[in-house]
Amino acid sequence: MNSIWFFLIVCSILSAAFFDRIPAVTQASFESAKNAVNLAIGLVGAMALWLGLIRIAEAGGMMKLLARWIRPVMTRLFPDVPPEDPAMAGMVLNMSANALGLGNAATPLGIKAMMALDRLNPSPGTATDAMCLFLAINTSNVTLLPLGVITVRAAAGSSDPGAILVPTILATACSTIVAVTSAKILKKFFSPPPQSEESAKSRNPRHISEDSQQESETATCGGMKGTRVLVGMVIMSLFLSMMIWHGCHGQISMERFSAWLVPGLILALVCYGYSARVPVYETGVEGAKEGFKVAVRLIPFLVMILVAIGMFRASGAFEILADIMSPATDLLGIPVEVLPVALLRSLSGSGAFGLMSEITANDPDGFAAYLAGTIQGSTETTFYVLAVYFGAVGIFKTRYALAAALLADLAGFLASVALCHWLYTTA
Repeated sequence: MNSIWFFLIVCSILSAAFFDRIPAVTQASFESAKNAVNLAIGLVGAMALWLGLIRIAEAGGMMKLLARWIRPVMTRLFPDVPPEDPAMAGMVLNMSANALGLGNAATPLGIKAMMALDRLNPSPGTATDAMCLFLAINTSNVTLLPLGVITVRAAAGSSDPGAILVPTILATACSTIVAVTSAKILKKFFSPPPQSEESAKSRNPRHISEDSQQESETATCGGMKGTRVLVGMVIMSLFLSMMIWHGCHGQISMERFSAWLVPGLILALVCYGYSARVPVYETGVEGAKEGFKVAVRLIPFLVMILVAIGMFRASGAFEILADIMSPATDLLGIPVEVLPVALLRSLSGSGAFGLMSEITANDPDGFAAYLAGTIQGSTETTFYVLAVYFGAVGIFKTRYALAAALLADLAGFLASVALCHWLYTTA
């Protein structure tokens, strides 16, 4: 991240001097710093709510149950993480939320998982192999319901708002495979963080973390009952969502379907904790306190990365990069108006979403809107994710996490282009 941040700042200032955009870059630096603080403050509420809910789930033993269910797959992907550790279940919850398109819920869940991974970190401040792989998977996670993009297409009057579902699922599957493969290969070229005897003991599967022990003790009463309640509530929420979806049309159906996902998840977590005899309010408040502290701790990291990105966009360097890449995009058959979406996606999620919305509004059923929506749904705001997740636990040496994440983004982009050309022309 040091090299990337240095590159963005230097290129921004040099480009601004060449194009005589120094005032614009200066203004962008102040605006981006203010926006970063506003963004962090806006995260306080979401962090407090969701980390409070996760604390309830932890106290009820849900994390331990989830870790058992997905142990065969996760232990192969993350051999350095004890199977019973809360980090395992935390990562699954984050991946599940991303797959359902619950961006606001996925971020606090991911931060919680990263905090659990950091407790196993033998070298604080340096990313472990598990952290790098988790971040790579997080930025490429298979997306089953890109609800934001579908809603935009429906609002624009598309005849088939859900047409991007198939290419998005396939593209994110490709990017996830590349993320896992590249992370496994790249770690061979990076020496692992130094490991002390004490940290090695804590990483032994026999030594369950303190949180996991508390989960086991608390979950002895009502655990199975809580599982039944959880399954019942999830099924009920999905059933009601499907009824609303089939009973409505166009924009209203997708909005209601999206709106029911988060309340359904909240209901399931609260009912699980209550049935496991967890004092849900007090436990939620304790988790919310932790969420508040995490959100405040993110401010310096967000300010530095968002200022660099804002200056880069305002300086004219972004346009230079687009011009350099135009021959390759022409060869791939990418419409000119879609290229900024692809380039901006890893830097600014809101900026890319705005461009995608504009393209969709102009021609909701055109190829450019089809491709832009698929790219938006199958790639991630990589620099923001790394800044938030690593910033939450004070990681400065990211090792190969950024490289693996960017390779996954590239794979998702190329797969989106290929799949859209194939599916759009055959539709």
